[in-house]
Amino acid sequence: MGMEIIINAVPEETRVALLENGVLTELYIDRKRDQGIVGNVYKGRVAKVLPGMQAAFVEIGLERAAFLHVSDIAAFPEGEEAQVEMNGEEVDGEEDEEEEEAEERRPRPKSRRRSNVSIEELLQEGQDVVVQASKEPMGTKGARVTGHLSFPGRYLVYMPTVNHLGVSRRISKEEERRRLRDLVQQQRRSGAGYIIRTVSEGVSDEEIRADIQFLDRVWVTLQEKKDRQAAPSMLHSDLDLSFRIVRDLFTNKMDRLVIDSKTEFERIQTFVQTYLPHLGPKIELYSRDEPIFDAYGIELEISKALGRRVWLKSGGYIVIDHTEALTVIDVNTGRYVGKRNLEETILKTNLEAAKEIAYQLRLRNIGGLIIIDFIDMEVGKNRDKVFGSFKESMSKDKARTHILRISELGLVEMSRERTREDLLRVLSEPCGYCEGRGYTKSPATVCYEIFRELRRLGFSTKEKKVVVTVHPTVANLLYDEERKSVDELEKELLKKIVVKNDPALHTEQFEITPD
Repeated sequence: MGMEIIINAVPEETRVALLENGVLTELYIDRKRDQGIVGNVYKGRVAKVLPGMQAAFVEIGLERAAFLHVSDIAAFPEGEEAQVEMNGEEVDGEEDEEEEEAEERRPRPKSRRRSNVSIEELLQEGQDVVVQASKEPMGTKGARVTGHLSFPGRYLVYMPTVNHLGVSRRISKEEERRRLRDLVQQQRRSGAGYIIRTVSEGVSDEEIRADIQFLDRVWVTLQEKKDRQAAPSMLHSDLDLSFRIVRDLFTNKMDRLVIDSKTEFERIQTFVQTYLPHLGPKIELYSRDEPIFDAYGIELEISKALGRRVWLKSGGYIVIDHTEALTVIDVNTGRYVGKRNLEETILKTNLEAAKEIAYQLRLRNIGGLIIIDFIDMEVGKNRDKVFGSFKESMSKDKARTHILRISELGLVEMSRERTREDLLRVLSEPCGYCEGRGYTKSPATVCYEIFRELRRLGFSTKEKKVVVTVHPTVANLLYDEERKSVDELEKELLKKIVVKNDPALHTEQFEITPD
């Protein structure tokens, strides 16, 4: 089966699945209602300059004005050159952070001497400026914008306002780094910059030149629009999910791309014929009646990927729990009892879990701090085997990871780069029923809370009857196992207690009304 891209495109959302030998390994979802503006370029107009904040508000055609800081203005005094800051780390020369997810992690150029230039020297109210959205609007705050534009291509990221040439650190061979650097250096115009992405490794000179030409056309088209259009207006929108997938993932390594929308199929064909003509024959239109994600078994895998428990073939299982600070993964032997001894059983379960955890991290796109609790192993070489297996499995992951060795307690601490929102957060939200705790109070606990509340209220009211309205599950317990307790409480309070059930109530809710 090899490598396949399966696209399910309907008006309200686009879903893209990456299959490796028929197994779902990555899932991307783009919903029309959630489409953001990061990456979009606008011709804006300065609405207000704020000297005290060294910033300005810029009208870009949205509900709220965007925020532009002085460090994000692409206008430098003569002789001053911008440096590129990636994720808070400033880099010069050819060393640069990788741009695997360029639309998620854009370079942020900064001037080393920006503090010497005030916002008043650079901007005036009513002035037109070209800016790119770098952060979505949130709550009452408008978008964050920058004057340092960046355009991700297939092999390069183009920065027309930054004099910089960087090479991904993941391209380790010095000879290849030099080839790519020299090639791009020959093609780039004065004052512009590029970041050479990891996927450029081994790519022919012709393909790199084609990417440079594509990005240059994007920039020329944008400038033509800027001269024609009045502010505020959008000059360029980032590629939608289908095109981003074609740009970043649809390579010679892919066996085919299958899509179920005729309209999207024709759009992608036109895009590919323009920029990647040799890949045209690998695009297929899916036309069967059965939904495409059902036909490829993807829908079932998505539902499994939202589950807390993942079963292993041996009968063991892993449990994945998310907290605010980190993700915790626990390994259990479950139904697996082994054939020889306990240590062998534990080793086999841990080895199987190591591969499954690596797969789940990639599929669910879990990022940040992760703690894995493997089953305790007494033999040191067995711990080494499990750690080695896990490291090898994680080596297939494109996201950057940092993994510490397995501890005496069987714990592995690791971090995984956040490239996009994890699947759980995309497809779900905190449970309103349990208020996001992941559990509810037991019916017995609710019963005893009711008893305590009855005692509080019972002696302060003169009514001889009290009505307790509860969820049916709690009502059944009060009628049955706790009936004796209810009778004793009636004698204690000298009141009749009437229990009523109401399915509309939360299991933890109850109402006590004197009658």
